[in-house]
Amino acid sequence: MTGELIRCGWRGMAGDELYEAYHDTEWGVPEYDSRALWEKLVLDGFQAGLSWITILRKREAFREAFAGFDPEIVARFGEAERAALMANPGIVRSNAKIDAAIASARLYLDMREHGEDFSQFLWSFTNGRVIQNAWTEIGQVPAQTKVAEEMSKALKSKGFKFVGPVIVYAFMQATGFVNDHLTSCHRHDQVKRLAH
Repeated sequence: MTGELIRCGWRGMAGDELYEAYHDTEWGVPEYDSRALWEKLVLDGFQAGLSWITILRKREAFREAFAGFDPEIVARFGEAERAALMANPGIVRSNAKIDAAIASARLYLDMREHGEDFSQFLWSFTNGRVIQNAWTEIGQVPAQTKVAEEMSKALKSKGFKFVGPVIVYAFMQATGFVNDHLTSCHRHDQVKRLAH
């Protein structure tokens, strides 16, 4: 193939190596690992009111601050760990978002202790299948969908915070519950082939 790869055309992505690599290797790839899904949901919660590239640039600092997003460790965070997080310039320092992340680790473990697998719970909203879309332009891609609203409502009912339908849909796009790469994007058909 010659020339530049055709990508989805997100604002600010062109020429940003980190952003392009994320688009080309991660975004839209179906994720089935419960811990990885929980990490992404937490990071999407931190994104609320910010751009994803802000979180992406801070992701390694987040991983270090949140013990590799090990829910068993994060669930035990107390005042000392919380204070350290609020003093950490490498992450988004928000009392509400930090509290929500710690609480979500406890909720994740509670689900597991009651025999509910986080991945299976989330994938049940699409009947275990990737929703294949065929958008031709960015303007066609919705900010939320009925499935995202249902997943959001179910997460909220379990006590999760920062899981409104717009955040949940962004999470679904990133973790491959939906294939929202534009049909002209070089990743659309590649991601389609990854779907079960």
